[in-house]
Amino acid sequence: MKRTPHHRSRSGTGFAVAALGACALAASLLGGDPASARPYPDPPTTTDARASATSTSPTTLSLPSPPGGANVRVLVFHGSAAAESPTVDAGIAAVESIGLSGPAAGRFRTEATDDPSVFTDSRRLGRFNAVVFLTGGGDVLDPEQEAGLEAYMEAGGGFVGVHEAARTEPYSAWFTGLIGARPTGAPSSTQRAVVEVGDRQHPATKSLPLEWKRPDKWFNWARNPSGTVHTVARVREASYQPAATPNGWDHPVSWCRDYDGGRSFYTAMGGTVDSYAETDFRDHLRGAIAWTSRISRADCKATIDANYLAERVTRPNQPGQNDQIGEPHGLVAAPDGRILYIGRGGADASVPVVTDWNDPDVGKGSGEIHVYDPTTRQVTRAGALTVFGNKGGGDELVKNEEGLLGIELDPGFTTNGWVYLHYTPHSRIDRATHMGERRVSRFTLDLATNRLDLASEKVLLSWPVQIHSCCHAGGGMAWDSKGNLYIATGDTNSSGSSGGYSGNNPAPNFKGVSFADARRTAGNTNNLNGKILRIHPEDDGTYTLPAGNLFTGEETAEGGGRTRGEIYVMGVRNPARISVDRTTDILYAGWVGPDAGAPSTTWGPAKYDTFAAITKAGNHGWPYCMGNGQPYRDRNLPDPSVPRGWYDCAAPKNESPNNDGLVNLPPVTGNTIWYSPQGGGVDYPRDANGVPSYKQEEQRLLLPWLKGGGQATMNGPLYRFDAASASTVKWPSYWDGKWFVGDFYDGEQPRHAVLTDPKTVGKGGLPVHAESLKKIIPVGQGGIRNLMDWKFAPDGSLYVLDYGRGFFTSHSDSALWRVTYKGGGPTPAADQLARKAAQ
Repeated sequence: MKRTPHHRSRSGTGFAVAALGACALAASLLGGDPASARPYPDPPTTTDARASATSTSPTTLSLPSPPGGANVRVLVFHGSAAAESPTVDAGIAAVESIGLSGPAAGRFRTEATDDPSVFTDSRRLGRFNAVVFLTGGGDVLDPEQEAGLEAYMEAGGGFVGVHEAARTEPYSAWFTGLIGARPTGAPSSTQRAVVEVGDRQHPATKSLPLEWKRPDKWFNWARNPSGTVHTVARVREASYQPAATPNGWDHPVSWCRDYDGGRSFYTAMGGTVDSYAETDFRDHLRGAIAWTSRISRADCKATIDANYLAERVTRPNQPGQNDQIGEPHGLVAAPDGRILYIGRGGADASVPVVTDWNDPDVGKGSGEIHVYDPTTRQVTRAGALTVFGNKGGGDELVKNEEGLLGIELDPGFTTNGWVYLHYTPHSRIDRATHMGERRVSRFTLDLATNRLDLASEKVLLSWPVQIHSCCHAGGGMAWDSKGNLYIATGDTNSSGSSGGYSGNNPAPNFKGVSFADARRTAGNTNNLNGKILRIHPEDDGTYTLPAGNLFTGEETAEGGGRTRGEIYVMGVRNPARISVDRTTDILYAGWVGPDAGAPSTTWGPAKYDTFAAITKAGNHGWPYCMGNGQPYRDRNLPDPSVPRGWYDCAAPKNESPNNDGLVNLPPVTGNTIWYSPQGGGVDYPRDANGVPSYKQEEQRLLLPWLKGGGQATMNGPLYRFDAASASTVKWPSYWDGKWFVGDFYDGEQPRHAVLTDPKTVGKGGLPVHAESLKKIIPVGQGGIRNLMDWKFAPDGSLYVLDYGRGFFTSHSDSALWRVTYKGGGPTPAADQLARKAAQ
């Protein structure tokens, strides 16, 4: 039987929480039948008007718009269809205490009631800036009362739902929208779990730990609300034992949205009496109430999918021409908004390729540079380099990934027009030895005509590469804030000859040059392949070496002459995309792993594609170790098929017969993200020597939001919000400081924004939070299927290159895309704040 309605007015101190007897709530306030596991149960089949009515019932409420005023008041409603929860009085006391504490500009008066008639009393309801539901679930409002709550929200009111509020008004679609999601049933038992606090700006979360460890009762959701609400925090399911039908890695626990004219915030936390005594949880509620009551502004639209628009901005090429785009391979945004993008060298499928080494035109391709002007929405073919690399498909002794591989613009581009290109010139190949030259050159672009002056080339840096066998050319480039240029080079080795495990087979070679031993390249301190180089370009077309690289080039160890001073990072396989956050000068990189589909207890881990946040020069492991210090097995002549000892990640040695660098290498630095066909952050139990078991049945996944299969990392930017920009399409400040990581493919592979912990970044610390971008940067048919590169433009919009279909060719689906934000600014509007000085 329902209790007699009453209210408690809270405007002073000294409220004592009533001691309630321990009473159990009904097992499910939505009923015990299977329907309770659905988003909201089917309505009863009776003709009872109250049970079957919807929120469209008329109301005569006339409310001020927006409700409340500078004398902020908050209504706590705790009506329940069953026995009142013990959490109610604790919750009321917490809200009252929040309202009476903290800076004066954030204080408010509290009134608590379980009388639902307040929602049909316009004079009374209109006095409140926000309503907090501490309800115990069930059907607590009649149709007119629900219509009154709806009118209140339409007038600009605020709503905060806490825990069991998600089970209130189970037959109302409008209330489901107000809450955002419905539980599948009863929550878990009280358990300590990790809450990942992804929104570092909302007043409800900005003061909370990145990884917030706390006990509560945790709901599962019948339909995951991510993408339709703005999630500010998620619970990490791996940190507790969830109830039946868990949600997986993306398990929202607190979220908000602008709803029906007002503001709605819901937290599934607060399921225990003790929650309301927690300082952090009270801060969480304080921020939620501040936003919903118009004391402060917040952006609750930043991760709602519908607030983004992805548009293809280039057309298909005209027949027989690459007037719009070549074989997509990289892009860069100019300070004036122009987008320059390159084609590696593959031509239209109708153009024949030459694979015969006896032909002087073997592998000859056109590495094209295009310029997109967002003002005119026109594309100009700026120019083309004659490159080596157009050999089509086939096996690894036929196809090739060389060509035009990277592009960057000089920091003074808007005045000097300097463009840096990373490429393999066809004129420098040796058809007898199957050797080529990689170079980074500076060219000048005519800023008025968007035409590249090919005669202006100044070669900064060049080095030899084997081109007998495919693959892994690398290519990305990026600047730091000090004018240093980072250049990513691949290990240029075949992925065969080692079963897809460590690329350390010393035997296969062409005329004495190994093409399957990455110890000759990536693991070699005297070779520029399989590295991230760092140089300081000078105005005369030369370069100097900045302090702090991994080597100076003048080390005397082991006889001297065994290092290159350009090396900043060694031990990377195919770092096609790199970026530098110029606020922190942290380098972000991703590289493709080998081909083994499963781990081997003999040879080591399955293929790991890798991302790393790099804060200082170091050795990132390939081909000795991958992931978080997981070693491969050594092999050597005379019989590379016989396994030798496991590599020591703390003190690796390069004992390859193909090595001309140091034997004793720098210790391996742990990586931030790694994933395989089995999942993300794969780890295993280790023996006394630290060697993983590599038994798939013993693996655990430290990063469950990741999975590979066919996989090819495409590192993205770290977003920085420009508050001074007047752009109406820029991504919101919510994304500031988030690192975008993706994959060429668009199935289960990553396309996520992640947060790292400043205390562990660069030290192998795992990301503390991730969220999917797959609906904002759309995957699948009609979307961006094969992500090749992505960069933010000065206006805060995101440009993305879609490779198109097939390989080693341009395609009708090859395209430049732009993803813009259309959700508007934070709410409430500045002129609707209850207290203008509270911002």
